[in-house]
Amino acid sequence: MILIFLFCFLALSFALTYFLTPFIANKMKKLNKVGVDAHKLNKPLIPEMGGLAILISVVISSLILSFFNFLFLNQAKLFSFILTIVFVGLIGVIDDLKPLNPKLKPTLTALASLPIILLQTYNPYPYLPFIGKVRLTILYPLLIPFGIAVPANAVNMMDVFNGVMPGTCSLISLTALIALIILGRWNEAFLPAILLGSLIAFYIYNRFPAKVFSGDVGSLTVGAAIGAIAILTRIEIIMVVALMPHIMNAFYGLSSIGRLYERREVKSRPVKLLENGKLTASLDEKAPITLSRLILIQEPLTEKEVFEIIMFLTLASSILAILTLFLIR
Repeated sequence: MILIFLFCFLALSFALTYFLTPFIANKMKKLNKVGVDAHKLNKPLIPEMGGLAILISVVISSLILSFFNFLFLNQAKLFSFILTIVFVGLIGVIDDLKPLNPKLKPTLTALASLPIILLQTYNPYPYLPFIGKVRLTILYPLLIPFGIAVPANAVNMMDVFNGVMPGTCSLISLTALIALIILGRWNEAFLPAILLGSLIAFYIYNRFPAKVFSGDVGSLTVGAAIGAIAILTRIEIIMVVALMPHIMNAFYGLSSIGRLYERREVKSRPVKLLENGKLTASLDEKAPITLSRLILIQEPLTEKEVFEIIMFLTLASSILAILTLFLIR
């Protein structure tokens, strides 16, 4: 019975996002809130902030879930999840309308963890591979802001190619869903199921060639939701492993630039578009080192091929995450 409800909520978030996304895209187009698809020769203008559909759909689905006490027993966890992604979503909206300082944005996303901390919906006894459950009663609350800010901004930094954000995060959400089912935590599995449904629907519009961009409101919300799920359902290490391509991409970029930065303020781009429509790695030493730049260092590839490689890397990390699960049980 609970499996049927799980599928129903996945389908609900899918349907909401599927119908909301084109509506929001049309509104953004009329408001001239569009961005250039820089990896296309004809440089089409694509409606932005389509990620609002993800935020709205996940919040509505979660609120509906709150009425089913027998499905999701811990209401405090559910509301801390909702408050966290709404907080981060608002930060994304502000950043899309008026770009925030590169130091202020991660600080604000870290503060979005306050609902989890104040409502005490975390468990300071995480499971580590080969060690098992460890006690971090003092340290754990201090790590929670990083648990929201790091995935939020890492997912945001990876959102540079058509379909990559919803595609990779769908795999990561599916990983969380499978892990929680294996652990027998069916009630907690509703959170990744709701996120997964929304991401699959958004992928339909964001895949190559993209009809809508998620904007920071989408990528920040999704990353924060993944971080919140990891904390609230106690699968922190599993999600860290699944997010490894995103984390490494962010680490490469930050370490090569030497500071927090926004893509829009970096003049030397890590990837260049060739006359034949393929992408190649930049040879400019001032360009940030990113995962896509490392992928393209060998030879020029199409945007679709880069997408496929990033998806494969995320699939590999997701499989490793599931394998990690059996090391911490």
